[in-house]
Amino acid sequence: MGVTGAAIVGTMARVSVLDWLLDSDPAIRWQVLQDLLDAPPEEVAAERARVATEGWGAQLLAAQQPDGRWSGGTFFPEWVSTEATLRLLRTFGLDPASEQARRALAPVHDAARWEYDPDLRFFEGEVEPCINGRVVAIGAYFGQDVRGVVDRLLGEQMADGGWNCEQENGSVRGSFDTTINVLEGLLEHERSVGPDPAVAAARERGEEYLLERRLLHRLSDGGVGQERWLELAFPSGLYYDVARALDHLRLARPAPDARADEALDLLEAKRGPDGRWPLEKARHARLLVDLGEVEGGPSRWLTLRALRVLRWAGR
Repeated sequence: MGVTGAAIVGTMARVSVLDWLLDSDPAIRWQVLQDLLDAPPEEVAAERARVATEGWGAQLLAAQQPDGRWSGGTFFPEWVSTEATLRLLRTFGLDPASEQARRALAPVHDAARWEYDPDLRFFEGEVEPCINGRVVAIGAYFGQDVRGVVDRLLGEQMADGGWNCEQENGSVRGSFDTTINVLEGLLEHERSVGPDPAVAAARERGEEYLLERRLLHRLSDGGVGQERWLELAFPSGLYYDVARALDHLRLARPAPDARADEALDLLEAKRGPDGRWPLEKARHARLLVDLGEVEGGPSRWLTLRALRVLRWAGR
C-alpha cells in the first residue's frame, strides 16, 4: 500500500474509533468533544450537563442512600462506597455547580464518617495519604474546604519527593501508588481553588519522584517496580499504572518530559489493530453502574485516556 493509501486507512480508523467513543454515555462524550475534537465550549457544556440526568452519572446519583452515603460505608465496601462513588462522579465530570451535585454533596461531610475513626468527618480526611489525596481531589472538585487535608499532605512529603501510606509504620521511601493519589489531589486543588506556590512546589517534587524513575523503574537496579504498573485498568482505585501517571502529567504540564518517553512508547504499543485500547485488568469486583467493559475487551475509557495523552505528547 502506498503512503497515500496508508494515510487514508489511518484516517478512516481514527474516525471509526471516534464514532465508537461518541456512541456512548455523556460522561465519555463530553470529554471526547473537549479533548479530542476541540468542540465549541457551549457544545461541550451542553453534553456535560447531561451527566447529571442521563446514563451512568444519573444512575450513581440515584443510588445514594437517604442518609447521604453510598452502599452504607465511607471507604468500604471498596469500589462501591461513598468515597469510590464520588471519585467516579468526578471522573465522569458531573458539574459541581449543578443542582444535582450540590444536593448529593450536602449530607456527605457529616454522614460519611471514616471507618478508621468515626469522629472524623469525610472532608477532614483520615490518616493515610493515599486516601487523603483522593479526599482532596473529590473535595476540591466539588467545592468543599479541604485545606486542612492539603496542609497535612504537604507536611508528609518524604525526602525522595514521594508519599507512602506506610510512613507511619517506618517506611522512608515513596510509593508510586500513594504518590499518584496525592498528586491528583494536589493538582485538583490548584485547578479548582487557585494557584498556591507551596502546593505547586510539592506537586512538582512528587512528579519528579516519578519522572526520575521514568514512571516505571526502581532507582536501585533499574528494574520495573511492579508488573501491574504496566497493566491498563479502569477504574484505577488506589493503584498506579503508567497510563494514569501519563494522564496526570497531561493535565499538569504543557508538554511531556523526555523521561516519560518509555512510558509513552509502552502506551502506544498497547493499541489494538482496530485502534482501540483493551481493559487489561479489571481491579474492581463490582461497580454501581455497568460500564459495558470486560477484561480483555476494548475499553472506551482507556481509549479516551490513551488518545488524549498521545495527542498531548504530539504522537
